[in-house]
Amino acid sequence: MSIDRHRRAARTSWFWSVPALLAVLGRGAAAADPWLVFEGTEGPGSGKHVVLISGDEEYRSEEALPQLGKILAKRHGFRCTVLFAIDPDTGVINPDRNDNIPGLEALARADLMIIATRFRNLPDEQMRHIAEYVESGRPVIGMRTATHAFQLADGSHYARYSWRNAEWDGGFGRQVLGETWISHHGQHGRQSTRGLIARGAADHPIAKGLRDGDVWGPTDVYGVRLPLPGDSRPILLGEVVEGMRSTDRRLEGEKNDPMMPIAWVKTYASPSGKTARVFTTTLGASQDLQSAGVRRMLVNAAYWAVGLESRITDTLDVELVGAYDPTPFGFKGYRKGLKPMESTRDR
Repeated sequence: MSIDRHRRAARTSWFWSVPALLAVLGRGAAAADPWLVFEGTEGPGSGKHVVLISGDEEYRSEEALPQLGKILAKRHGFRCTVLFAIDPDTGVINPDRNDNIPGLEALARADLMIIATRFRNLPDEQMRHIAEYVESGRPVIGMRTATHAFQLADGSHYARYSWRNAEWDGGFGRQVLGETWISHHGQHGRQSTRGLIARGAADHPIAKGLRDGDVWGPTDVYGVRLPLPGDSRPILLGEVVEGMRSTDRRLEGEKNDPMMPIAWVKTYASPSGKTARVFTTTLGASQDLQSAGVRRMLVNAAYWAVGLESRITDTLDVELVGAYDPTPFGFKGYRKGLKPMESTRDR
């Protein structure tokens, strides 16, 4: 292969499987791209392409999704493309820019979309790629604020995807994922979330290797309608915890009676006539991924979504890849001035 072809490859991928090439060309060869690509090593996910879409102002999806992408690629063989909210003038990650996520064309070749956006107002030429993916009947994983992923301007061709859309009740969140934004059920920033296996869900592939309490996150429980609509099946319920530590006690009272689902599966019947597998969790902030249980839930969900549930074991490798020191959730708290390639470097 010529050096010119090496350079073209480096502009579009970060090759975990060929570190020697990176040593020759340098990681800066891909620094101009407003996205990341993690090429999969060997594993059950080999040949499957996952597109992970970040873009929220509060929960640091721009940190969580690169880590999740690295785990899926390095530990399980998936090829992972991670997209970001980008300031078009500077090329840096800016979650406060709600109108630009370059690279969504990658969805045309995706086997799975993982989305963790919040109130995005994307132009039609970008929304088109998301809508075409959803309407093709391919699987979707929604994390945290994906229940209210879009707040599109009046006149948008894809206005039905907006979280408060009346014509397509609740938009993308309710129609595809199973719920739109309702409320903070636990006290935001003061009461964390402990996951308990839902009744009858212990045999589901996504629950494999999980026990009550393995899933924990500092983010609070979201409110949802009960029961969840259609064929939604809760996998985990969210126990509201008194404080912000995994060992804190269960909060007594009505907040835990009944408990809200925090992870569920459902199907979405697309206009194409295909039925998509959908997994939704209202966890998913960058700090949540410090919990091995949260990582296991998400990796299991990725396997299940693409039809690899027979390959899920109790001991799938969900160890972090590289240093991971996530920024606490909160508005205006994102790491400033970083381009996508710089965002993954050890701190």
